[in-house]
Amino acid sequence: MDNIIPRVVLAGTNSDCGKTTISCAIQQALVNRKLKVGAFKCGPDYIDPMFHRQIIGAKSANLDLFFFQENVLKYLLAKNGTDRDISIIEGVMGFYDGMGLTTTNASTYEVSQVTQSPVVLVVGAKGASLSILATIQGFLGFCPDNQIKGVILNQCSSKIYSVLAQEIQKRFSNKVRPLGFMPVLPECSLESRHLGLVAAAEVQGLREKLQILAAQAEQSIDLDGILEIAMNAPKISYQAIQLPRRQEPVRIAVARDQAFCFYYEDSLDALKEMGAELISFSPLSDRELPPNIQGLYLGGGYPELYARQLSENTTMRVSIKAALERGLPCIAESGGFMYLTDSIGEIPMIGYLPGKSFDTGKLTRFGYIRLRANEDNMLCKAGEEIAAHEFHRWDSEYLGNSFTAVKASGKSWGCVHATDRLYAGYPHLHFYSNPDFAVNFYKTCLKEKQHYD
Repeated sequence: MDNIIPRVVLAGTNSDCGKTTISCAIQQALVNRKLKVGAFKCGPDYIDPMFHRQIIGAKSANLDLFFFQENVLKYLLAKNGTDRDISIIEGVMGFYDGMGLTTTNASTYEVSQVTQSPVVLVVGAKGASLSILATIQGFLGFCPDNQIKGVILNQCSSKIYSVLAQEIQKRFSNKVRPLGFMPVLPECSLESRHLGLVAAAEVQGLREKLQILAAQAEQSIDLDGILEIAMNAPKISYQAIQLPRRQEPVRIAVARDQAFCFYYEDSLDALKEMGAELISFSPLSDRELPPNIQGLYLGGGYPELYARQLSENTTMRVSIKAALERGLPCIAESGGFMYLTDSIGEIPMIGYLPGKSFDTGKLTRFGYIRLRANEDNMLCKAGEEIAAHEFHRWDSEYLGNSFTAVKASGKSWGCVHATDRLYAGYPHLHFYSNPDFAVNFYKTCLKEKQHYD
């Protein structure tokens, strides 16, 4: 299949060059123009897409070449970008930075190559002038097949930009064009945003910051130039991913509140495409699970920040434990897994799984892994694999041993509590990494429904 998806990759020279701030500024400015904006994030990050959806209002998804085969990645880009006027694909780390120190594997560069997407490079300009041109030249020459079409200078004054823009046109006129700058706006820093977006005042504050950034983008960034580059992107060619459709419907409860908010939306969409009705509920404020459900999904989030409130909601804890003891099919990832253990710190939780969750004070087992099943379980047969990701500071006394996690370095460990009705562990899954896992979860929910019909 071929599809026209106006798109541009917003890449950075490094992690702290300001690409997230500029990406958000551009997205908000285009939304303010009444355009339908698609937002994509390279890599496994589920936080920035949540930010794009909840605060900017842009439809958002992940593009990750560790999780996805090339065709799957192109399919998800087309699927989520089809009805958008423009899609902004925000990069991860520096443009060429991949999974290892000396490889471009799973990098923003590789995503741009696979999707044939034009690139706009964000260059940090603080404390530099002519060296900025050397940086641009270096990025253009490092991999000559790059698709860098323009540059934006961050933390740059209008006076310096006017001079450098002329020099960029002079030196790189046949390769890239200057597309504007963003000055220093300390009052709009997004570096320490509380991504749980838990209080109305915090949400309002973020929206006000983004409106200031959007207004600045209208003044100092060539939004029309970015739209032109995006409109000239070639068609996306892909094979559609066929999931079992229109199966007998099932109802799956999905925890959605300040404590549980980390989900890959494409994973949830996969369940809906197969016929699931997803019922949102709050372990913080609802008294019990929704009625007449055949499955439960407890995603990641910030349960440690709301441990006391979760613990005090005893009717919900009793409701979930009783449902699991009856055999309700359940996926519990990271924070959801912690919720099922005996306690978070010293604060009692559901107690369906043994052990205490505790704060390590640092990121623990952070990064990409491959999960291989050690035994048959709800999601797969023994020996089957899926790409996964861990991102957490907390750990638990009993990680489980139903799967073996393996990093690219070769380091491995046992993890996950899994049965014919349960997946519970720190690794986050994306169903499009191995759609059979989604299909098997759905089939288990169907069995639950048929058992009570």
